[in-house]
Amino acid sequence: MLTKAFIPYRGYYSTPFSRWQGSLANEHAIVLAAETSKRFLAERKWDAGMFDYLILGMTIGQPQWFYGSPWAAALLGAASIPGMLISQACTTSTTCIYQAGLGVETGLYQNVYALMADRCSNGPHTVWPNPKGPGGEVISENWLMDNFSRDPWAKGPMIQTAENVARETGITREECDRVSLRRYEQYLDALAGDRAFQRAYLFPVEVKAGKNKTILVEKDEGIMETTAAGLASLKPVIPEGVHTFGAQTHPADGNAAVIVTTREKARELSADPAVEIQVLSYGFARAKKGFMAMATAPAARMALAGAGISAGQVKTVKTHNPFAANDIFLAGELGLDIDAMNNYGSTIVYGHPQAPTAARNIIEGIEETVKLGGGYLLWAGCAAGDTGAALVVKIC
Repeated sequence: MLTKAFIPYRGYYSTPFSRWQGSLANEHAIVLAAETSKRFLAERKWDAGMFDYLILGMTIGQPQWFYGSPWAAALLGAASIPGMLISQACTTSTTCIYQAGLGVETGLYQNVYALMADRCSNGPHTVWPNPKGPGGEVISENWLMDNFSRDPWAKGPMIQTAENVARETGITREECDRVSLRRYEQYLDALAGDRAFQRAYLFPVEVKAGKNKTILVEKDEGIMETTAAGLASLKPVIPEGVHTFGAQTHPADGNAAVIVTTREKARELSADPAVEIQVLSYGFARAKKGFMAMATAPAARMALAGAGISAGQVKTVKTHNPFAANDIFLAGELGLDIDAMNNYGSTIVYGHPQAPTAARNIIEGIEETVKLGGGYLLWAGCAAGDTGAALVVKIC
């Protein structure tokens, strides 16, 4: 368990998530994230020179991402610091935050900027030489569609892993539809009072729309109105499966950032020094081949054990739920109230830009826990290759 790693209250942001091929589709993810971070820091009158390290979380290549972390640091105003790149599919943010926490715990770092960004839209098409192929025909890959559609180890598409879990554990189409509707209703709560909840952490993105025109993306793009009748009318994505397009997430674009630092610096930067946010523990796991959703439960148990608490002591639960079966399985395994998980939003509603997804989930969880008067936050999620990760954060 960590004892020295803290997050300043409101020392974080997430951009709105933009639908696939939406307003952020042509923006360079690293440049956009750095420029957004620069505006975020300037608005708070914080000097980027206070950071001694930058951890960049990214999973989808962008031009010259070979230079990713130091380039991002320079662009946001911290040209003197180095950094690293972490790429761990859907659990990237969690690992970035915890690695920053480990550095603070050991004294290696004092003040870390964890920046997570991805653009699923217009993903790269990679080509490798193949001199032994017929006529030297190249080996090519569409980064997004080829990887979402086929795990080189389990062989099937990602949705097949959720269907495997549903079939083995008896999860039904009706359960998936009900959970999907509940997640949409929870998201609507975040829009109440002119988006009062979201305004606490969603930071707008500036996008150039011409030489003299800039548009401001302030709200999520790609939210689909969801009703019970609408869900019931959809066909399963896989014949005889339990998931429709309404019960799974969709690719998106966006970025997020979290400052991880010492207790003293967190108090200095905090929007309310009375609120203390401590990074406690991390968990990881790998499920059996082709059963990705099952990895979240052992990862969560590991993180809970590391924090010295039980699932029953958790105040807030947030998950990366690319498929409705993920939440159903995790709730059943840990004895959680499935209707109380993912209040104010989740991946299944606002989409999944890979690296920043978990950061947004965690930020929302922090904000919810503060509203509830403090307590433990558990985040858990799956990732490519039948893996999972979890994080426990204490808010008081």
